[in-house]
Amino acid sequence: MNNAYDICCIGHITSDKVVTTQTVTHMAGGTAFYFSHALCNLDVSYLLVTALAASEMPYVNALRELGIEVVVQPSTHTVYFENIYADNQDNRTQNVLQKADPFTVGSVLPVNARIFHLGPLLADDISTELIKALAAKGRVSLDAQGYLRKVENKKVYPVDWPGKKEALQYVDILKADEAEMEVLTGYREVSKGARILADWGVKEVVITNGSLGSVIYSDGTFYTIPAYQPPTVVDATGCGDTYMAGYLYQRVKGNGIQQAGQFAAAMAGLKTATSGPFTGTENEVLQFLNTNPF
Repeated sequence: MNNAYDICCIGHITSDKVVTTQTVTHMAGGTAFYFSHALCNLDVSYLLVTALAASEMPYVNALRELGIEVVVQPSTHTVYFENIYADNQDNRTQNVLQKADPFTVGSVLPVNARIFHLGPLLADDISTELIKALAAKGRVSLDAQGYLRKVENKKVYPVDWPGKKEALQYVDILKADEAEMEVLTGYREVSKGARILADWGVKEVVITNGSLGSVIYSDGTFYTIPAYQPPTVVDATGCGDTYMAGYLYQRVKGNGIQQAGQFAAAMAGLKTATSGPFTGTENEVLQFLNTNPF
């Protein structure tokens, strides 16, 4: 393992069934999968720490063939999601047919990185103890979605995160969509919800709203980020993960929040033009950004 990576993502690769109005597709998924692919062709030192069953190791082998470094924590099962989309790709129904083992502090502590991006898919994937341990080693970026998912009878229901105030004091960058922000804070208005999350300790609050763009709040300043959409939207799965890959890539390179947010939004927009993960280059993102000026 590299002594110190720029970015390390910790999250489960899932086995996904994606149902749209036109097709049914079986593929790998999860934050770990989409985030890793999005960084694949960017100039960054990157490591993925994931956990899955031996039967799904071909997913890991495929990532390694792309040049992505992967550490695998063995798991009895692989997370198995069913995602059902309506005509409006912003609307999704989700079922969980199988769960994987949670990440342990012991399996992750040997890793050193400037930014750790945590992509829990379910509430018990990553403990507050692990967040705290990672915060002592580098900056922590967190996608809140997994902590707000409760599984009952294989159905996914939105719930609040009981340990949020304890955990978020160790989180530098938090990504949540507007609905998740409302669950966390009780406020629908981004101006209020983002401030509360910052009061709980988050340095950069990233609030996404699908095709309506995103807002980033840091040090008392709101940054408005437009959405960049291709002529045809094919598949929005993994957009948030692609956005965060672009955002953290720009931030670890030393670029400002507005620039990082617009790069991230363009990268996520480009991703929606095709099914599956983003596999483009930095130049392609910049060209798309330049042809869709803010």
